[in-house]
Amino acid sequence: MIHYGRPPFLDRFPSSRVPAYPRHKGPLASEVVIVGGGLTGCATAYAFAAAGIHVTLVEAERIGRGSTSAVAGWISEDPGTSFVEVEKMIGRRTARHAFHAWRRAALDFSALLRRLDIACHLEPHSALTVAFTPEQIARLKREQKARLDAGLETPALNARAVSGEVALDAAFALRGRDGATLDPYRACLGLAKAAADRGAQIFERSPMTRITFSRKTADVHTAGGTIRAQRVVVATAIPAGVFRSLARHFWFRTAYLALTQPVPAKIRHQLGKRTTVVRDSAEPPHIVRWLDDERLLVVGADTESPPERLKEKVIVQRTGQLMYELSVLYPDISGLQPTYGWGVGYARTAEGLPYIGPHRNFPHQLFAFGDSSHSLTGAYLASRILLRHHLDEVEPSDQAFEFTR
Repeated sequence: MIHYGRPPFLDRFPSSRVPAYPRHKGPLASEVVIVGGGLTGCATAYAFAAAGIHVTLVEAERIGRGSTSAVAGWISEDPGTSFVEVEKMIGRRTARHAFHAWRRAALDFSALLRRLDIACHLEPHSALTVAFTPEQIARLKREQKARLDAGLETPALNARAVSGEVALDAAFALRGRDGATLDPYRACLGLAKAAADRGAQIFERSPMTRITFSRKTADVHTAGGTIRAQRVVVATAIPAGVFRSLARHFWFRTAYLALTQPVPAKIRHQLGKRTTVVRDSAEPPHIVRWLDDERLLVVGADTESPPERLKEKVIVQRTGQLMYELSVLYPDISGLQPTYGWGVGYARTAEGLPYIGPHRNFPHQLFAFGDSSHSLTGAYLASRILLRHHLDEVEPSDQAFEFTR
């Protein structure tokens, strides 16, 4: 049976252990209110609470059950966009700051999850970005040169090394050393609990309806009441509802994911190391990782987000497409069936970097929108940048993620 439209990470967590947080009711006051209970919101709630800030988080549905549970569970060490293109748009120095910050965030995020002892199947995994065609090889070599010229460590592998590691007939690859994989839903629940343990107030099933503000404060209105705060952090990934005026900064896309049935042991041994995440150089790229050391999870087939009435049909079609494209990469798995197929929406900026921080038209508010990396690193990075903005301790690297207009 194929489960369409539902990510597997929800089914892998026992329903009897899903934590329940109350609905927001009545008037409250808090130094900071966070809107959005996905990984970015929960990581930010923990960061603020750990800094001694009184923080309240409101989530419209249930913690972690939106786009967080639908991603691939990869902590990548780069933002998934071309350094060459980012450098053209924002300059070498700012681009270098952005890529350094992303790599540092990948390392620090893994360290935080270990320190908090969050049981989310965290495992270190290197990554290879591979190139097959002459055009892809030339583009990836230009990427390597640009990164090296900017002082970014960028190891390369030849065809023999790529084949030995991931059993792909690629001619060239770039190595990422500092990534990891995990269960994103478990990580989100763990961070929410850690934030609550530090004093954060968390409310589920409490949709924000509007935000009003005065010269010194903002009022977050929910279905159950009002929370007055000095700062509001909006961590909903995509600008919608009362923030739809910010949509002009973004392109709205959907990535699709498929999880295979268990790969037979004989075939698994022919597919290279299961400790490496593979990203190809197609446009859009595919990302392939192992789950439980026996199933392949593939991400790709990105499109402009379809209308609601077509979503189910598109998911079925794209799941079939992904399985075919996975069999092109690994012919030995031809005939293997998917067990899950689903999609996750995201917003993309012109630079390919998320926008994290204030916008001049929204007093007392900070935003985290537009992470199109298909990884979880941006959630942790956003939590640190947002905290620095609140404390007025912005670092030079944070400027790379500012709203451009």
